[in-house]
Amino acid sequence: MSSYLQFLIFAAMLVLIPGADFTIVVKNTLMGGRLRGAWASAGVSASNVLQGAAAVAGLGAVIVRVEPLFQAVKWAGIGYLLYLAFDSFRSCYRGRYPALDEAVPDSRAALTGFRQGFLSNITNPKVLVFYLAVLPQFLGPSSPPLTLLAYALSHALLSLLYLQLIVALLNRARRFFANRRVRRTLDAATGGILVAFSTRLALEHA
Repeated sequence: MSSYLQFLIFAAMLVLIPGADFTIVVKNTLMGGRLRGAWASAGVSASNVLQGAAAVAGLGAVIVRVEPLFQAVKWAGIGYLLYLAFDSFRSCYRGRYPALDEAVPDSRAALTGFRQGFLSNITNPKVLVFYLAVLPQFLGPSSPPLTLLAYALSHALLSLLYLQLIVALLNRARRFFANRRVRRTLDAATGGILVAFSTRLALEHA
């Protein structure tokens, strides 16, 4: 129990550090409202669950240790972040935004949010590295796979709760962010942040 509490504190600290997933959730919430943002955060958490399960099953170790496969995942993630950055810059350049009432998300918008959150996380190799290298430090060498999975699921749940809180707070401020000048500034900033994340990921050595 002591190790588990230490892990929860460490995982909570990691969750609070803004990253690409945080940026994607913010972008989706302000573009499509609470439902789309909630689905984006659900996509991030679904990917966390999948990667945690992959680590327990041994598939994660294969991906990390097989260099061409690891690099393929890494560069797919870089490409996807750059695509989203381009989309934000294009939106900023055009400066055409729907009225707030017209931005209520439908099922397609919710699917878009989930897809962006999921792909942003699943193509980030650092998540697998976390589950394979960092998480076992809180466990004994003889810990069963189910314990590892429970730790991984706890991290996914913490991430989901935090991102859902962010979505709720941003949704209350959507009318401020609906201002055209604010939206263009936000799109430009989002694009720049995503470029920065993709550049940092490209420069990191596995």
